[in-house]
Amino acid sequence: MKRALIIGVSGQDGALLARLLTNKSYEVHGSSRDAQTSDFANLVRVGVREDVKLHSAAPSDLRSVEQLLNRVAPDEIYLLAGQSSVGLSFEKPVETLESVTLGTLNVLEAIRLMKLPTRLYHAGSSECFGEHDAALNESTAFRPRSPYAVAKAAAHFAVANYREAYGLYACTGILFNHESPLRAPRFVTRKVVAAACRIAAGSGERLALGDLGIERDWGWAPEYVYAMWQMLQLPMPDDLVIATGQANSLRRFVELAFAELGLEWADFVDYDNSLRRPTDLRRSVGDPRRAAAAMSWHAKAGLKEVVAAMVAAEMGREWPMVASFETTNSDAGVP
Repeated sequence: MKRALIIGVSGQDGALLARLLTNKSYEVHGSSRDAQTSDFANLVRVGVREDVKLHSAAPSDLRSVEQLLNRVAPDEIYLLAGQSSVGLSFEKPVETLESVTLGTLNVLEAIRLMKLPTRLYHAGSSECFGEHDAALNESTAFRPRSPYAVAKAAAHFAVANYREAYGLYACTGILFNHESPLRAPRFVTRKVVAAACRIAAGSGERLALGDLGIERDWGWAPEYVYAMWQMLQLPMPDDLVIATGQANSLRRFVELAFAELGLEWADFVDYDNSLRRPTDLRRSVGDPRRAAAAMSWHAKAGLKEVVAAMVAAEMGREWPMVASFETTNSDAGVP
């Protein structure tokens, strides 16, 4: 039985990954800063709260990380922790840099100092690329335009350096935007879906949004955590772009969310200039061809399916938590 450690298990990706690994008969351990006080609502929601062995650890503290790795002795580590909101990073740049960059360095250094044979997956971000006209791939230059992107870029290069200099099996998944009903309310996708559902129920409110013209490559989070697992099964570590290859505007996302509820979005949405970020990307779309070649990974769910699932869950209906793990990507695609 393989033993996996998910650092940052309480978030969207951590919970979905815990469900995936549990289904694959892993012994799953997860950490958060204070496991004693957290309710781990996402783990409860996906039905694996009792199957995950939980630990308290602070990635920004090297000693805490060393103690965690010593207790768990994992075969695989999935590093998902850190401040993950681009918008919030403008308000808390120092906290963002410390939690993301220092946390990553401490995990890498603990593996090196303890001489562990573990494999490390690091959650990178498409935000590192910044503004480009073409689809973004593994060779595209990084031009970060937010504190979050700066932090993730530094962490990305730290992983590559430890892989090359010390021989660690360490890789980064450069993930583009990926959504599910487990998204925290501060993310615009969940904000839109939640507001649309309240409006459909008669709340009488209006939804304020910033730039509706921005374009993002939105995918289905359960498929993306499957790619995380696949990356650690490759014979040699590699950094890979995980994306759908399709860009959609925020306006299109809003339109689909309201249409799922039989509403015309323009009747309920207002523009608020104060919600624009100091620097933002007009368009971001990934080129996932290398991931397809390396491990036969392909995004199956389109934006319409993603929005429909999020609306269904917000309305209290069932949504496909795990089916996409087993039906949209086959284990046969893993070398």
